[in-house]
Amino acid sequence: MYFLPLTFHAPHWLPSGNLWASRTWVPSGEAATEGEPTEDTRHQPVDGCLGPLTVVLDHTSGFEGLLFVDDDLLGVIGHSNFSSIRATTCVYRGKWAYEVLISSQGLMQIGWCTLNCRFNQEEGVGDTPDSYAYDGNRVRKWNVTTTNYGKSWAAGDIVSCLIDLDEGTITFCLNGQSLGTAFSNIKMGPGVAYFPAISLSFKESVAFNFGSRPLRYPVEGYLPLQNPPTADLLRAHKLLGYIKTVLSTTLDTQEKVLEKDSACWSLHGEPTTLVTLAHIFNYFAPLMCKVYLVEDVLMNFLLGILEGGGSVDEHPLIQQLLDLFWLLMEDYEVNECLKQLMMSLLRAYRFSPIIPDLGFQIHYLRLTTAILRHEKSRKYLLSNVLYPFIVVFFYIKTPLRVKEAGLEELIPTTWWPTRFDKEGKESKDESAEERLRRRAYERGCQRLKKRIEVVEELQVQILKLMLNNKDKGTHRAWYIFLNKFRKFHARTCLCPPAYMIAFPVFCVALSSSTISMVMLIIFPSSPSPEAYVPPQLFYNGKVDYFDLQRLGGLLSHLKKTLKATPLDPGCIQATSMDDLDEEEEEVAQPFGAVAMGGALARPSWLSSPTLGRANRFLSTAAVSLMTPRRPLAPPEKVKVRTLAVEQRTEEDIEGSHGNDGLLLGRPLEEPDHPITEKSLLEILDGIVMMYNLSVHQQLGKMVVVSDDVHEYAVALKDTEEKIARCPARRPDILEELQKSQKVFAEKLNHLSRRLAWINATIYCKDKMLDVYWLLRVCILTIQHADNTGTLFAFAPEFYLNVAMNSYSSLKNYFSPSNCMDQLPGYEDTLTQLAAILAKHFADPRIVGTDIKDSLMQALASYVCYPQSLRAVERIPEEQRVSMMRNLLAPYEQRPWAQTNWILVRLWRGCGFGYRYTRLPHLLKTKPEDTNLPSLQKPCPSLLLQRHMAELLSLDKDMAASFLNSVLNQLNWAFSEFIGMIQEIQQAAERPERNFVDTRQLKVCATCFDLSVSLLRVLEMTVTLVPQIFLDWTRPSAELLLRRLAQVRRNVPYPLTRITSQKDLFFVSTG
Repeated sequence: MYFLPLTFHAPHWLPSGNLWASRTWVPSGEAATEGEPTEDTRHQPVDGCLGPLTVVLDHTSGFEGLLFVDDDLLGVIGHSNFSSIRATTCVYRGKWAYEVLISSQGLMQIGWCTLNCRFNQEEGVGDTPDSYAYDGNRVRKWNVTTTNYGKSWAAGDIVSCLIDLDEGTITFCLNGQSLGTAFSNIKMGPGVAYFPAISLSFKESVAFNFGSRPLRYPVEGYLPLQNPPTADLLRAHKLLGYIKTVLSTTLDTQEKVLEKDSACWSLHGEPTTLVTLAHIFNYFAPLMCKVYLVEDVLMNFLLGILEGGGSVDEHPLIQQLLDLFWLLMEDYEVNECLKQLMMSLLRAYRFSPIIPDLGFQIHYLRLTTAILRHEKSRKYLLSNVLYPFIVVFFYIKTPLRVKEAGLEELIPTTWWPTRFDKEGKESKDESAEERLRRRAYERGCQRLKKRIEVVEELQVQILKLMLNNKDKGTHRAWYIFLNKFRKFHARTCLCPPAYMIAFPVFCVALSSSTISMVMLIIFPSSPSPEAYVPPQLFYNGKVDYFDLQRLGGLLSHLKKTLKATPLDPGCIQATSMDDLDEEEEEVAQPFGAVAMGGALARPSWLSSPTLGRANRFLSTAAVSLMTPRRPLAPPEKVKVRTLAVEQRTEEDIEGSHGNDGLLLGRPLEEPDHPITEKSLLEILDGIVMMYNLSVHQQLGKMVVVSDDVHEYAVALKDTEEKIARCPARRPDILEELQKSQKVFAEKLNHLSRRLAWINATIYCKDKMLDVYWLLRVCILTIQHADNTGTLFAFAPEFYLNVAMNSYSSLKNYFSPSNCMDQLPGYEDTLTQLAAILAKHFADPRIVGTDIKDSLMQALASYVCYPQSLRAVERIPEEQRVSMMRNLLAPYEQRPWAQTNWILVRLWRGCGFGYRYTRLPHLLKTKPEDTNLPSLQKPCPSLLLQRHMAELLSLDKDMAASFLNSVLNQLNWAFSEFIGMIQEIQQAAERPERNFVDTRQLKVCATCFDLSVSLLRVLEMTVTLVPQIFLDWTRPSAELLLRRLAQVRRNVPYPLTRITSQKDLFFVSTG
C-alpha cells in the first residue's frame, strides 16, 4: 500500500517548456520481415496526444481520496465518500476514445477533465467548469450543472467515452450504442488538454481500457489513447496464416504437397511438418506473450474453430494446437499465453451483453470448455491462473434493460397477480382472460428457461473438468481444485462484507447454481438424502476453518476450556489443540498486500475489476501514517497451525495404511461408514460455508424484484378501482389517474420480464431442491455433532446459520408456484429443524451471543406459523418439556424479550380479547406484507400450554422465580413507559416550538409493547395455573397474590388517565 500526497500535481512526464510537444517515441528494436512496417505504431509520434507510451491511471499524483488501484493500474475501487483519479495521458487535438468496464452499477461520474481541475470528497469529475462526466446510475450528465442524459447502466456494461477536439464535442456510448452528444462547445485552445478521469463513491469499481487491449466497441474515426501494436499484429496474423497452411497441408508417399482438412490434423504426423511448425513458432511464440495479440489474434482464431457448431468433442484441433504449444514453446511462453488467453475469455464473458439466444456467453464458455479438456493446460490453469476468477464463469448476469436483452420478443405477453384479498394476499380466483395471459407468460418463461439451461449445461461441463479425478500423474485436477476451493474460502472470510458487495459478479457467481453443479458431481444420479459432514472434521485439524467462530467460541478458547476434559488422545490432533500457540489469534496480512500502520488489508485478487493479481492502496489523507506505529512482521514468521492448504497431498486427505485421512479421530458415537472419496466431505463442507458467506445474501437481494411486482400490482389495482369510482364531472382527476395507470402498467411489464429471468436462473424448482438438500445436510450434520457431547462445541457456527437461513430462503424467497409442501420428506425435515431450535437455543455448549440470538429469533418465528408450530408439537415430549423449562427460566439471568414473545405467541388466541391479528386502530389502509411473523393469525398451542402448566404446578421454586421475574420486568417496562409519556407531555406544553425525538417515541412504543406482552404472559399464567396464587400451602402464594393485586391496581389507573379528556397527568383531589 502507498500513501500519497493530498492534491493533484503536474505529472512528472509533462515537458517543462511547450505543453504541446508531441510524444517522444522509442524506435523498435525488433527485426522486421519483408513487406512489414519497420516501426511499431506504438513508437511513432502521434499528433494531439501527450503522455507515456503505456496509458494507465496516475497513481503518483493524479488522484483524490482513498482508492484501491490494481497492479496493472487499470482497475480502481473507491474507498471513500467520493474518490477521483485520472489517467497519465492527455489529448488536445483530434478524436479519441477509451472504454470503461462497469463492475458495479452504483454512483460514478466518468468522463474527461483538465489538469487544472481540483477535486475533493464532495466534488468530482463533472462538478468543475473544465470537467465533463456521464453518470449512468442517476442517468444524468454533469458539467457544474446537471441534466438528464443517456440510459441507466448495470454491472457488466461497457461505457465508451469519446471526445472530438476538432468539433469540441463529447459523446458517450453504452455497449456500443451512442447516447447522443452530451456536451458541445467545450473549452479548447492553448493550455487546454483533457485527461480521462473518473469519480466514484464508496465500494464502486471499474476497469479502464485505453487501448492496451482491443476496444470492444471501436468507433469509426476515433483512436484509442494507446496505439495498437500494428506491426506485431501484422506479424502475428501472417504467422498464424502460415500455421493454418501447414495444418491444412500433408505430404503423400512421394512427398507431394496435398490439401486436407485442418480439423483432422494430428500432432503425430510427418517430421517435416513438425520441423516447419517449429521454425514458425520460433517467431510466433514471443508474440503470444502480449495480451493485445492473444486477445485479438489467438482468441478470435480459436473462437472461429468452434463457430461451426456441434459439441466441443467434434473439434479436436484445439487439443492438437495446445499439444503443439506445449511442445514447441518455452514453458514461460506457454504459461503466459494461456494466462492471457484465459483472462481474455473471463473478461469477454463477464462484459458481454445479454442477447436473446445468449450467443456470446455460450461461445466463450464453449472455448473455455475446449481449453480445459486439455489435461496439461487444465492443471496449469487451475494451479496458477483460474483461482479465484473461475467463479466468473458461473455467473449469469440479470439484464437490467429487458428490451436490449430481447425479452420482449421472448416473452411477448406479461402477467402479474391482479386479484388480492383484504390482507393483500394473492387470490386464487382468476378470470378466463387472466388465465390465458398467465399461461402465455408461463410458456415464455419456459422458452427462456430452455435457453438458460444451455449455458448452465456448459457451466456443469467446466466444473466436471475441474473435478476430474482420472488425470494422469501425481497432481490430479480434483485435488488441485480442492485445495484452491479451500483457499478461496479463506480469502473470502478475510474480506469484509462491504468489499464483497462492491463486486456483484464475485458474489452472484457464488449462487445456488454453483451449489447445484458441485452436488451434481458428487452425486451424479441424485443428491443423497443422507449426506452429512462427520463431526471429527471439526476438531481433528485435517480441515482448516481459519478463524471462524465455533459454537463454543474460538479455537484458542476451546483449547483452554476443554483441556481438563477427558478425551480420547486419538480424537484430537496436536495441530489443533496442544500445539496451538498463544499468539495464534494474531491475524496475518493477506498475501500480496502490504499494510502500513492502521491501514486496511484486503485480498489482492478481490479488488481487481480487471482480474489483476495485486493492488495498491492510494490515500490522499494518510500523510501522517507514512511511518508505521510498529514494525511489520516478516511473512516468513507467520505461524501455521494446521496443514498448509497448498501443501496437502492426496494421502493427507484420503488416508492410507491405517491413516483415516480426513476421518481421523472418529468418535464412538459415530458409525463407521466407508467412504471411498473422503475429499467429497471437504467439498460438501465448502458448499455449506459458501452458502453462508454470500449465497444467502444474494438470494435475499434478488427477491426485491418479486416484492416490487407485488407492490406495483397492488398499486395498479387500487388505481383501476379509483378510475371506476371517479365521477364524470372530474375529468382532471380521471386524466391523472389514467397517467398513473399507464406508468404502473409499463413498470409491471418491465418487472414481470425481469422476474421471469430471475425465476429461471435463481428461484426455479431445481435451485429450490438444491437449497432444501443443503438444509437436510446441515440438519444431519448438527445431529451427528450433537451426539459427541462436549466436542459439539467444535462445530462451526455457520452450520446452524445455514440451517436457519436455508429454511428462511425456502419459505420467503422462492416463487409461490414452488410450494414447500411438495418437497420430499418436508414434514419430517420441519420437525427435525424444530427439534434443533428447541434444544440448542439454550444449549450451554453454545457461547456466542450472536448465534444464541439467531436461534432465539428463529424459534420465535417458528412458533408464529401454524405449520411450523405443529412441527414443534411433534418433537419428542422430553424435548418439548425441556424447551418449556428453558423458556420459564428467570428473566434476570438472560435476554428475556424474545423468550417472552415466544410465550405470548403460544397464548395468543386464548386470552381475553386476544383473537385479533392486529389491533383495529392500528390497521393499515393499504395491504401489508402478511408474511411477517407479527402479522400472522393467532395459532395457540394447547399442548405447550399444558406442559407449561405442569411445570409451574410441580416445581414451586421455578414458578415463584418465574413470576417474580415477570412482575419485576413488568414494573420496569411500565414505569419507563409512563416516565417517557410524562416527558413527552411536558415537552408539548412548553410555549416554545419543540420537536419530539423519533428515537424517544420508538423507545416509548417499545416499552408499551413489552408491558402488554408481559401482561399477556401474566394472564396466561393466572389462567393456566391459578393455584400458584390460591394454594396457601405454597410459601410464595400470598406474596405473589399481593403483587398481582398491585398490578391490577397500578396499571389500569395510569392508562385511564392517559386516555382521559383532561390533562395527561391531571391529579384529582377528591
